[in-house]
Amino acid sequence: MTHSDPIEVHPAWLPAEAFRALGSRRVLVRGEGQLMDTVAGEVEQACARYGGSWRRQRQGEAGADLDGSRYELVLALTRAHPLPSAAVGVVERGTLGDEGFALTRRNGATAVLADEPAGLLYGLFHVARLGEAAFADSRPVERHLPATPLRMLDHWDNIDVHPAMGQVERGYSGGSLFWDAGVLRDDLVRVRAYGRLLAACGINRVAINNVNVHAAEAHLLTDRLGDAIAIADALRPYGIRVHLSVNFASPIALGGLPTADPLDAQVRAWWEETTRRVYESIPDFGGYVVKADSEGQPGPFAYDRTHADGANLLADALAPFGGIVHWRAFVYNHRQDWRDRSTDRARAAYDHFAPLDGQFRENAILQVKYGPMDFQTREPVSPVIAAMPSTRVAVEFQVTQEYTGQQRHVCYLGPLWSEVLGFRPWGAEESTVAQIAAASGGGLVAVSNAGDDPFWTGHPLAQANLYAFGRLAWDPGLDPIAVLDEWIDLTFQPAAGDGGAKLRDTLHAMMDESWHVYEQYTAPLGVGFMVRPADHYGPSVDGYEYTQWGTYHFADRDGVGVDRTQATGTGFTSQYPKPSGEMYESLEQCPDELLLFFHHVPYTHVLHNGSTVIQHIYDTHFEGAERAAEMRRAWEEVEPGGLITPALYARVRERLDEQVRCAQEWRDQINTYFFRKSGVPDERGRRIY
Repeated sequence: MTHSDPIEVHPAWLPAEAFRALGSRRVLVRGEGQLMDTVAGEVEQACARYGGSWRRQRQGEAGADLDGSRYELVLALTRAHPLPSAAVGVVERGTLGDEGFALTRRNGATAVLADEPAGLLYGLFHVARLGEAAFADSRPVERHLPATPLRMLDHWDNIDVHPAMGQVERGYSGGSLFWDAGVLRDDLVRVRAYGRLLAACGINRVAINNVNVHAAEAHLLTDRLGDAIAIADALRPYGIRVHLSVNFASPIALGGLPTADPLDAQVRAWWEETTRRVYESIPDFGGYVVKADSEGQPGPFAYDRTHADGANLLADALAPFGGIVHWRAFVYNHRQDWRDRSTDRARAAYDHFAPLDGQFRENAILQVKYGPMDFQTREPVSPVIAAMPSTRVAVEFQVTQEYTGQQRHVCYLGPLWSEVLGFRPWGAEESTVAQIAAASGGGLVAVSNAGDDPFWTGHPLAQANLYAFGRLAWDPGLDPIAVLDEWIDLTFQPAAGDGGAKLRDTLHAMMDESWHVYEQYTAPLGVGFMVRPADHYGPSVDGYEYTQWGTYHFADRDGVGVDRTQATGTGFTSQYPKPSGEMYESLEQCPDELLLFFHHVPYTHVLHNGSTVIQHIYDTHFEGAERAAEMRRAWEEVEPGGLITPALYARVRERLDEQVRCAQEWRDQINTYFFRKSGVPDERGRRIY
């Protein structure tokens, strides 16, 4: 997609209509700073569109007209003095932190207070989210504080077009927002608009380049630093801090040193000087992201050093400037012998990193994928998250739908992430995954699904995943279905007098269980990876079965699944604390949806729901394909025009056609494969090839 494309860029969850309630009222903005300028600009634009009025007052400016009766909405910093009457006594100064805000309504005025400008920015977008509800009746004081200060997106964007992965690795939304065929885009207006969208859902940091750092991207640290400066300038007005993915071997590739040994004095000096220069140009630079000793990327193993040694090298260089290093725990043997059942890729991250707990610097964050494998449709929570009590741990998700339909399928992932964030490794009364990440100071990270496509995410309905990640990162306790409805109401905001209830109901029905629908017609019972190698799209049951990647299902004539028990298998279950490990170890207690991840069982094994494994495979794949067809039928009843432009309607319809086709292909290939393996017919007599 080029900038000359005639399709207008979709506003996503920030259409102008979302600001009608705010923009039709009398508004006071009080405070100073760049983010306050952003808040004021948003208010000014909304009032100009919808007939309201607004006033900006700066610190120390006369406050004779601050009587709350003059304003229907007040947005003010707690340090403002005097405070408007609508804001007096709302909250004690210094209790809202760097990004939190308080909201209340009394005596006919709605007040938003924050200790810092970032809080008012988030508060402004919350008022837009509430719409007219923000100005109805009285509202007791609500305190809105993010669960974690680190809510980050990783972009897997390449500067040059990669011969295999393209401009964006695992990108399904056109090209990069930042680069086009080797050069920084001339116009960064969309980058600023992207920052606005992210701020409106609670994201505050972005790593702008691929964790697989190729030759061109490595130079972002040095002679291409200007690219990062320009992107940081575009995102800064919305409180987004920029991070860079860096190559561990940069001292060799960029500095001409003979080594990248993390304990070498020259190497340490090179990183210190390079980092100093970055901060001279980008004072609010966030830090580095590193993928090391993984899938061919260089790392400390080459020098017989640990990953703590490698992370601490960069942490020490960043520390004087308040920067952090995100060190990815995605380290495993990708040269596995498929004949050797004792080797288990799922064990790798724990085996590498758990012994290093307590050895990482305070500003080093271990970035752990939420599951032990690779963003599959269904995985158990990674045991590493509970195994590092003395390390800052960030939990990594994947908004880009690499294994969940690649933005060609409707697959709303909010319920998946909510399940992960709410999982309690030590039992019902203990900490959740979200609480572990927050308490450690690590936060939440996800791989972005945005690109230069006019709908931002390729499939317009995939916008919901980006929105939901931001909202759940801010508050992991939110109901993901309520977040979905929130996104629908914002994105398809009806103009005054226009109806939107039918569309809302249709989208809700299509999307709220779409993750389970996708799971039904793809890989069964947690087995994973039955996709075509390389592009990871579409069914290929044995595509990875005899490869070096360690992604096996071990189906034979008698059964299917990977024995990861301590008693008879790889021992992976022993990496979990009690009672989780005991639950997964037990064939009787293991949840059905993860059965084949942990156990190799006969096709006749009876699940908790009373069905056999083989019949469950048949039933779910037939049902999943039919439910995909139901989604398409529901969309056919939507009338294009008004809330749904013809271009958006056509794009969704085209993607649904592909989803139905692909779901049928999944159904037929999976069912045929297991029928031929097992010899057990479908008890309902449906057609299996």
